[in-house]
Amino acid sequence: MSKALMLDSKFKQTGEIALPESFSDINSHNLYLYVKSYQAALRANTAVTKTRSDVRGGGRKPFAQKGGGRARAGSTRSPIWVGGGVAHGPKNNRNYFQKVNKKQKKLALNFALNEKADAGKLLVVDSIAIESGKTKDAAAFVSSLNVRDVLVVKDLIDEKSFYAFRNLENAYLVESNELNGYTAAAFEAIVIEKSVLEALVKED
Repeated sequence: MSKALMLDSKFKQTGEIALPESFSDINSHNLYLYVKSYQAALRANTAVTKTRSDVRGGGRKPFAQKGGGRARAGSTRSPIWVGGGVAHGPKNNRNYFQKVNKKQKKLALNFALNEKADAGKLLVVDSIAIESGKTKDAAAFVSSLNVRDVLVVKDLIDEKSFYAFRNLENAYLVESNELNGYTAAAFEAIVIEKSVLEALVKED
């Protein structure tokens, strides 16, 4: 059974919170499918090239079929000509959507949380708030955790905390409804409010 680490207001360990046994029985393939779907949805789908039929010009045969000693050519917009179209290039009409059902999304998140707990990187606090609203205080909070980067999960983000975390490269602040398998897996550690974790466990 995996356990999250409970921290006090000074971020010292005070105890542990056991995750449900079901979190340990989840197949990692659920997380793989969710991450694949999430990243596919991020694709801009703007890459596009013109085929020979889309490029302007080239309507007249450039030179006689015979007598010139050159290979025959019917258009200057052939893919082998400079200024011609592109053969088999990308088109922006492709659909990258990959369906992942609601149950799999939940399993992916639970698996990611369990992995963090096994590594001792799922940290639970009663409340996360940078009341000063200063980035240096948020940076001090992150540095005290001794991790490369951290996902900070609050039930509701207050204005001061938002301003404090928004310019940090190694910390990402999200509300509970934004937490998903991809963001949970992408960071080395997760700091989560106790009420949020309890709600996630209750849903299981």
